[in-house]
Amino acid sequence: MATQKAAQLGQLPIGKLLLQQSVPASIGILAMSINILVDTIFVGQWIGADAIAAINVVLPVSFFIGALGMAIGIGGGSIISRALGKGNAEKARETFGNQLTLTLLLCLSFVLGGLYFSDSLIPLFGGQGRLFSLAKTYYVIVLYGVPVLGFCMMGNNVVRAEGKPKYSMYAMLLPSISNLLMDVIFIKGMGWGMTGAAWATTLSYGVCASYLLYFFIRHSELKIHWEQLLLKPVIVKEIGSLGMVTLARQAVVSLVVLIVNNLLFDYGGEAQLAVYAIISRMLMFALFPVLGITQGFLPIAGFNYGAHNKERVIALIRLTLIVVTVMASLVFGLIFIFAAPIAQLFTNDSEVITQTPYALRWVFAATPILGIQLIGAAYFQAIGKAIPALLLTLTRQGFFFLPLVFILPSYFGIDGIWMAFPIGEALATIITAFFLFRELKKYRNSEVPEA
Repeated sequence: MATQKAAQLGQLPIGKLLLQQSVPASIGILAMSINILVDTIFVGQWIGADAIAAINVVLPVSFFIGALGMAIGIGGGSIISRALGKGNAEKARETFGNQLTLTLLLCLSFVLGGLYFSDSLIPLFGGQGRLFSLAKTYYVIVLYGVPVLGFCMMGNNVVRAEGKPKYSMYAMLLPSISNLLMDVIFIKGMGWGMTGAAWATTLSYGVCASYLLYFFIRHSELKIHWEQLLLKPVIVKEIGSLGMVTLARQAVVSLVVLIVNNLLFDYGGEAQLAVYAIISRMLMFALFPVLGITQGFLPIAGFNYGAHNKERVIALIRLTLIVVTVMASLVFGLIFIFAAPIAQLFTNDSEVITQTPYALRWVFAATPILGIQLIGAAYFQAIGKAIPALLLTLTRQGFFFLPLVFILPSYFGIDGIWMAFPIGEALATIITAFFLFRELKKYRNSEVPEA
């Protein structure tokens, strides 16, 4: 039998549910993105533009390792949501136990590898010239905390799968606030520079992990026994197949940053890396409502699909697509209007301030249609169809963007790099829309939904 909280995913009105799930997720993402945004502003104003570029060099490596936890969390969360929808609490608990073990083993392994190969990885991701020493200082300290980050990302998705978004929101709010406070103390107050920025980030991961441990001990309905920590091949395979979607997405993001950082360095030097770093921060900050709605969508879709509530699934998709399109369009309008003031927030470097608005507008140009791509891929993930979810995820920055980012600069110079973002996004959206609506037509006409 589904837990009381989880059961509401199949009972409450769709609009109310989407609001309940999305608002806390959006607030949490907003807090986390404000944290990253303000952190970047502090670093840029108190250390310098090179420090912003150096952090952007490091983030793909640490985020990829942290994304292992997110992948395990989302993959397992999909299983947990559908299991609760079917009333199978035992499978939900077994899945959670396997998630804990997988996160610990994989994140620790990758961290050890990341530390051992640090001198090779940092230049590979664009940490060249005078950026290397700054990047390495930040990289080593942050990597110490990445296994904790992996647990946070995994645990957060389990909390949402239980139908308790409020606690998930707190798990993102607390480390964000603590990171900013420690930034002020370590960077401004104690003058630790990049070392202070790195320790503030790492210790904030610990704050998040501490809160999630408290939740799982006191408030979670997934009470596990020691034997459920033992890996079961069937569960690991299912977590892996669904989690691979998220991991592939982050791997592609890391690859994109690697390629773009190196191309920008070749075309424009360190200043262009700082421009890209600002854009990266704005992508997460500005898109928080769209990403929050996507997070809110996942447990509702998974539960109702598992419970065979066909009409609720279709109604959910229809409403979600409308909402994300409206929100994404508003984001685009605000970015377009305020691009110049945004650049001035981060740095006093005149070259970076001059070049950022143009690039920012190009990168955000396809934002109004972004929601279709995100919800399409999320739907296949929520219902347990790993291969379509993976392929649709890869279309966004893999299949289209990567060829474009190599081809277009040959004709348009550095402008071609920025143009590749919206063109790749538009092409991916067309493909996603085709497969999503085809799947929904098949699902609507089916007698019994697939388990």
